[in-house]
Amino acid sequence: MLGARIKEKFLHVPPEVPRLHFYGRALLYLGLFVWGWQFIAADYDELVRGYPEISDSFMHDVNLVFHEAGHVIFLPFGRFMTVLGGTLNQWLIPAVVVFAFILKARDTFGASVGLWWLGQSVMDAAPYINDARAGRLMLLGGGTGSDRPGYHDWTNILGQLGWMEYDHAIAGVVDAMGTFLMLISFLWGAAVLWRQYKNLAESR
Repeated sequence: MLGARIKEKFLHVPPEVPRLHFYGRALLYLGLFVWGWQFIAADYDELVRGYPEISDSFMHDVNLVFHEAGHVIFLPFGRFMTVLGGTLNQWLIPAVVVFAFILKARDTFGASVGLWWLGQSVMDAAPYINDARAGRLMLLGGGTGSDRPGYHDWTNILGQLGWMEYDHAIAGVVDAMGTFLMLISFLWGAAVLWRQYKNLAESR
């Protein structure tokens, strides 16, 4: 009973799927699959030295908008949460997208795309965390964490927590979490597309 409810919630597809919708989603899935593997294969530590797959990607710019907005949104909760709010918000927004597609739109494929974005956004934070001690990463507005003391979010966060020596380990965990979420999105999207295809085939 519970399994059926979960299946209906997360693998729901319409009884008849228009051909154009299905093939458009299949193309989108293929593009995100290829693009996603580029993010997964990227070495977040190399990004500090100019590795472009995440730091120069279009998705980094998208995430950056929500990151900076997070600093403003969390401003009423004190200095620590204001700094942490940047990363939290860039993760929160795609998570909201996932639940909105599931609960409001009942679009499980759209939700899998939202999960892809969440995984990518989580991975996007790993280079920033990894750079907490070194301060070599170029920051918004110019300059590095070393050039501008107190400006690097994760130097401030880990410094206040007393976890500065764990920056590389935390970055590794965050990168692995993002990879896991993206892999789940691949499986989820493929499962939904397969069910849509079966409905498409039956409607001929």
